[in-house]
Amino acid sequence: MKHCCAILLCWAFSQIATYGQVSDPEAAEPVLTKQEAISITLENNLGIQVSENLREINRNNASILNSGFLPSLTGLAGGSIDRQNTEGQLANGETRTAEGAETRRYDASINMDYVLFDGLGRYYNYKAFQELSAQSELEVRQTIQTTLLQLFSVYYEVARLEENNASLRETLDISRNRLERARYQFEYGQNTGLDVLNAEVSVNTDSVNLLNARQLLRNTKRDLNLILNRDLTETFRADTTVTFIASLRMEEIRAQAKEKNVRMLLAEKDILISEYDMKASRSGYLPTVGLTGSYGWNELTNNNPLAFLLQNTSTTLRAGINLSWNLFDGGRTITNNKNARINFENQDLFRKQTALEVDRDIQNSWGNYQNALFVLGVQQKNLQTNQNNFNRSKERYELGQISSIEFRQAQLNLLLAELDRSQAKYNAKLAELQLLLVSGELLNIDF
Repeated sequence: MKHCCAILLCWAFSQIATYGQVSDPEAAEPVLTKQEAISITLENNLGIQVSENLREINRNNASILNSGFLPSLTGLAGGSIDRQNTEGQLANGETRTAEGAETRRYDASINMDYVLFDGLGRYYNYKAFQELSAQSELEVRQTIQTTLLQLFSVYYEVARLEENNASLRETLDISRNRLERARYQFEYGQNTGLDVLNAEVSVNTDSVNLLNARQLLRNTKRDLNLILNRDLTETFRADTTVTFIASLRMEEIRAQAKEKNVRMLLAEKDILISEYDMKASRSGYLPTVGLTGSYGWNELTNNNPLAFLLQNTSTTLRAGINLSWNLFDGGRTITNNKNARINFENQDLFRKQTALEVDRDIQNSWGNYQNALFVLGVQQKNLQTNQNNFNRSKERYELGQISSIEFRQAQLNLLLAELDRSQAKYNAKLAELQLLLVSGELLNIDF
């Protein structure tokens, strides 16, 4: 029996080198600051690039070149060659023939059309395109805000996991020291082999927990590199410093949201666009007045001896004004006008609904933020209490006044308190960012 116990203990001691010596590969990695993460995201993120491209399309649509206010110019040119055999009889009875007579015709012209008045349809369409361009600016801003919130959700998760890894490394170091102490005590007959085995189980458990935490950290870093749109194997460390804004006030946030919340601003733009569409639909009731002009050149040559003229060249300059009035188009204009008015009313209803939803989001975010700050305060006090309890337990354990099981429980309580405090810290920061998002101030703070 003693021989078996000795073999078992030798095996346990050999495992310490495998499970107890866990290195820290992240220690030498460069720190990715928050500002660097923001800069990389704004430059590389694919979602932001797509949104910016859509903005450029709307800018192009809102230019004067797409407004219908400029005239249209067309150029035409043509030419033809005819060959014919001709026989003609003169008044004196003489007959003349022309074999292979050739006639050449050439013409070219420039034509202009310009609409002077179309019932103000193009004017309101142009204004609608301008509002769509302004709306696309807001959509880019919305995409950037959403992406930055996503960025920091993952960034702070990396920071939390790094803090967890540090706590788990410290826990492992404590367990290793406990194992060494148990070995010496066993060698000098001050405890049993069971104490050594219990200490070894703690070392193995802490080693596995640390290895799993490191794997989770590596996976989360790849998630962050994906948002940054860079090499997924890029190594870095997150900045674990977190500061909170002390000047946040509920009423100020609600007032800011009315002016800066992107959803509210987009709803206002939808109202303006639908109003311009409604006005543009009325242009079908009015006439269209336009100008036309052209300049043409024509030349005809032939070698027919029977022709009166062998060559004729002419130039033509024309100008005109026209009016077109669609007195009745089968009711299409009336239907479009009615539908445009209904759409305007719907957009107004959507705006009111958006205002209610934004106000709800603000109140929810404020409540979540206040609750998260309270939880953080509680967890900080809990961590301090567990730290004091662990320090006292450690002293009593070294004096032999408590068992290794009691010491292990104090150690686990401290670890859990550290993990809970870290979780509460980043939850509170993310709640603050969510509150700033709904208030429209997310891009105006120092992260």
